[in-house]
Amino acid sequence: MKNKWNSTIENEKCEVPAKFDNVASSYDWLTSLNPGYRKHLTWSAKRLGLGPTPRILDLCCGTGISTEALLDVYPGAKIVALDASLQMLECAKRKRRLSNVQFIHGNAENPRQFGVNDSFDGIMMAYGIRNVPGRDTCLANILTLLRPLGRVCFHEYSVVDSRLASALWNLVSLGIIIPSGRLFSGDASIYRYLRRSVLEFDGVRRFEERLKELGFVGVHTEQMDGWQRNVLHSFVAARPEAPA
Repeated sequence: MKNKWNSTIENEKCEVPAKFDNVASSYDWLTSLNPGYRKHLTWSAKRLGLGPTPRILDLCCGTGISTEALLDVYPGAKIVALDASLQMLECAKRKRRLSNVQFIHGNAENPRQFGVNDSFDGIMMAYGIRNVPGRDTCLANILTLLRPLGRVCFHEYSVVDSRLASALWNLVSLGIIIPSGRLFSGDASIYRYLRRSVLEFDGVRRFEERLKELGFVGVHTEQMDGWQRNVLHSFVAARPEAPA
């Protein structure tokens, strides 16, 4: 049964951008129901530990809330922001404070296919790595986009290591997220998928191991607070220093 469920999840990942198009106009309002949503994105941005004028790639930027968090922490940053949902990007582009951000419509699995060829001091990927069809391919490509010692933060849910965290995620998803999505966007399918995608995603230790296996160094995980403690995480890693 689990294998069949995982197969269904993998098939649905290809449909995620179109489903986000359908809810783009209500997405910011729905995230505002979570009082820690913006705060925790800011924490992950700080955990990148970058200098004052970094080049940053914001993968799966959505409506630009993660991009705003990066600018809050690094106001001197030059940011490239990419997302596969055209309507989510349109919402981000309308935000005045993001007027100097370079937005690119494309998928995060291989950003180079869409003209992202620079080396970045930092990369942020919020709520995205579990949704790409080729997880390891995406991670390997991210590594090549970092300059030596450049850092990446995956701001992501991971609950399978803890029965309590899994139960809490199910409770919040079934009791708040999915009903609210249905009420305010008229389409709850993306939120039903997101619930399942979190339950399918790597545990914390497994994701850390995956990053190390693919060549990342300095891999560690930091927690959030409130109900999202042990549910939402900052997975931080770096590209190794270039050989002499």
